[in-house]
Formats: sequence, structure tokens, C-alpha cells
Amino acid sequence: MWERKELKDNAKYVLRTSYWKAFLVSLILGFVSGGVSTPNVNFNYRSSDSSFDSQTEWIDWGLLAPFLALAVGFILIAIFLLLAFRIFLGFPLEVGSMKFFKRSAEQDVNLNHLGYAFNGQRYLDIVVAMLWRGFLNFLWYLLLIIPGIVKSYAYSMVPFILANNPNIGFKRSVELSNQMTRGHKFRIFVLDLSFLGWIFLGLLACGIGVLFVMPYINATKAELYLALRKEALERNLTTEAELRLTPPPLL
Repeated sequence: MWERKELKDNAKYVLRTSYWKAFLVSLILGFVSGGVSTPNVNFNYRSSDSSFDSQTEWIDWGLLAPFLALAVGFILIAIFLLLAFRIFLGFPLEVGSMKFFKRSAEQDVNLNHLGYAFNGQRYLDIVVAMLWRGFLNFLWYLLLIIPGIVKSYAYSMVPFILANNPNIGFKRSVELSNQMTRGHKFRIFVLDLSFLGWIFLGLLACGIGVLFVMPYINATKAELYLALRKEALERNLTTEAELRLTPPPLL
């Protein structure tokens, strides 16, 4: 059974010699995963404000209709482009980032792992598997917030599994992640909570400090995956051949 302190200590040890590379990968990962928050817009207009009512009485909505339609069209196009960016670039880079952190934990610090998914034999399978995971998460969040959070932890190992075997299959990657995290989801949640102090300190530095905490979090998650992978192998939930930990046999 893995221990939180051991995972974090291992992550710190890895980052001693690879921090700035990990920082660059984390920065790219944060950008492609939509980590930037948008400002809140306040739509609480006072219906009792007579001056506002009087100003809207003379508006010709028929004249404004084409402009409103154009604005809606631009918004829909922007949403489509953002989704396409997230799916076709963000998902592969997310798997590549997890590949980097996983291999760094295995003493192979190489920025080339970031482009791991951009290979003809891997790319489509990775995109489909990540899209399937996102779709399932979306359905669970539609049901209720709590089940959505629980399932997001259940499927959290999918990028790491794909970093081991990108051709494992979209259903199998989700199934294996679910099996690997069974009985661990609350402990993973507590692991996430243990970073709140660092994140709070980062927010005090105008929010920029959070960027410097992300390599530590990602490196720890990679250590977690290695621990869960080892347990999954011991429990025969998967095999070294399925995760491509051993070279294929010669024919």
C-alpha cells in the first residue's frame, strides 16, 4: 500500500535534477488543458430600475437581430475551435506530459516524451481513448456533482496507461484505470488536499506561484501511478505485456 509521504519524497528527489524541464512540461500541460480561469460576469440587473427600462423601450430588436445572430455565430465557432484544440492537441499533449513525468520517475528525463502521442500508430488511439474518458466524465457530472468527482478519480490513470500502451483500447484503458483506483479514490483525494497549502502560497504571489507548484503535483501523480501499476500487476489486473513493460516476443 502506497504512502503519501513516500510518493512526495520520491517526487522531490526526481525534481532535484529535472525541475525546470518539469516546469516547462507543466506549463504546456496547464495551457492545453484549459487551466486558465475566466472572470465571472454579473448578470444581476435590477428589474425595478425605471431608467434602464426607459432606455430599452426605444431599441429596435429587429434591426439588431442580424448583429445578434453574427455574435452567436462567432461564439459557436469559438467554442468549436476550443473543443477541437482540446481534443486534437490537448489530449495528445496531456498523455505526452504524463509520459514525461512517468519516465522521469523511472530515471529517464527526456523532453522528447512530450511529443510521444504524435505518431501515426498512436495518435488516433490516444485521442479516441481520451475523448471516451472525457465523455464518460461528462455524463457522470450531468448526473450529479459528487458522482462526477468520484468517477474523475476512477478514470484519472487513463493518460498514464496510454503513456504505457497507447493501443490498449479506449474501453480497456478506462476499465483498467477504474480497477487500479478501486479502494484508493479517497486516499487520492486526500493526496490532492495535501497540496492545498502549496497552492495557497502560490496564489499569494499573484497566482503565478501556482505554476511553480505544478511540477511537484505532476511528479507526485506519476509516482502514484507507478505504485498503483505495481499493485495492479501483483493482483493480476493487468500484465507486463499489456502495459508493454517487456519487449514483444520475437517471431
